[in-house]
Amino acid sequence: MYDLLLKGAHVVDPLNGVNGVADVAITDGKIAAVGRDLEGEAKETIDLTGLVLQPGIIDSHVHLGTMWGSPYGPRMLAMNGVTTCLDMAGPLDDILDNVPQYGAGINMAILQFASPPFTFKTNAPSQQEMIDLIDKSLADGALGVKLLGGHYPLKPDVSSLLVKTALERRAYVAWHAGTSEHGSNIEGMMEAVEMADGYPLHLAHINAYCRGAIKNELEETAIAIEKLKANPNIFCESYISPKNGTRLTCDEQGKIQSKVTGNCLRHFGFSEDRDGVRKALLAQKAFVVYDAGGYSDLMTGEAALEMWEKAGSDVGGSFNINPPIPRVQLAQAKRDDGSFVVDAISTDGGCIPRNVILSQGLSLVKLDILSLSEFVQKTSLNPARMLRLTNKGHLSVGADADITVYDYATQTPKASFVEGRKVLWNGEVVAKSATVICTEHGKQAIEARGMKAIVVDPGEQVKRIKAL
Repeated sequence: MYDLLLKGAHVVDPLNGVNGVADVAITDGKIAAVGRDLEGEAKETIDLTGLVLQPGIIDSHVHLGTMWGSPYGPRMLAMNGVTTCLDMAGPLDDILDNVPQYGAGINMAILQFASPPFTFKTNAPSQQEMIDLIDKSLADGALGVKLLGGHYPLKPDVSSLLVKTALERRAYVAWHAGTSEHGSNIEGMMEAVEMADGYPLHLAHINAYCRGAIKNELEETAIAIEKLKANPNIFCESYISPKNGTRLTCDEQGKIQSKVTGNCLRHFGFSEDRDGVRKALLAQKAFVVYDAGGYSDLMTGEAALEMWEKAGSDVGGSFNINPPIPRVQLAQAKRDDGSFVVDAISTDGGCIPRNVILSQGLSLVKLDILSLSEFVQKTSLNPARMLRLTNKGHLSVGADADITVYDYATQTPKASFVEGRKVLWNGEVVAKSATVICTEHGKQAIEARGMKAIVVDPGEQVKRIKAL
């Protein structure tokens, strides 16, 4: 007797070589069987004929903290078929405090931001300050830390020391490239690769460094690909939306606080200050993230200016800044051994409204840039390996029954399951709370909050596999 039997979908599971019509049986939250015309009784049987079923989508770069827009990130991800995500900034307590009200039943790993003026007082913290932040973050349930170098940079040598210190403490570490010397551009990416010094590092959103800020965007993309090929210690993702995410906050002197926002304003010909933001909003080049009633959305023009001013400039924002060709080339580039140069497709979304893995990512398949199996590898199997989730990203017997079901023709999600439980069903999110992916140091803190913890060890080595 199965708990759940999913019948007749086109099942895609690259790790096990499955790519065709099959049934999937689930018992006790685990995959019990995959095959054609499975026999046996089930407590519930669902006909998915005409739809695609893959291991649950894992978005390896999202934002769930309210400082980036709203508390609705988990629901917005679940509505778009995501079953697991990696939050890439925190704040940790803010996200965890919001789970009881805004959780949507998905799995989440959270990186605490390690950046001034928030978690460090200056851009040159001591190693003891780094250790204190890392240890407290892990104990509170974080998977690790992230350097928000593109927005709030540290000095180069300090950035390098922070990466090594985090790894020594077996924390997951990611870096939005940028330091006090080089910004969020191809130079900053090259600097980050050098500063990693051969150590394992998650380098965030590679497409963000290929916007033509230093060289031609295609030349920057070629440089990025070659750098990644030469440094297999770097794991990474890129997103496929033209929109970025940032903060439109100005300091007391009227200067823009985020270096990324400054880059965007300069790109569109505006000054990097309060006046520049005003003009960018009125010219409909800058967007404000706002609460649209249970989800975040973007607005621009006079209404956005009014909201930005009313909030004292302290709001999330966005610019259509990412050129298309780098996004495509980074999605398809491969190493000599056949593995992907950029390991995963992400969104940098969550509460920032650009959760487009299905709505735009499947277009890469329809354009023959990726096969459907490669798409699944980059949206499930590879990010599962990056997060050391050995029981996710595939449909092997005994694996977690995390599943995403979608209509390939319309590129829209139809259902999702986390450990066999419905999360997205009939166009609604029907699950609550969250499961938190953390290290052994944070398990007790997460369970004390009434949430399930999945314990992983970020210090374990990750082995890439070729495109399947």
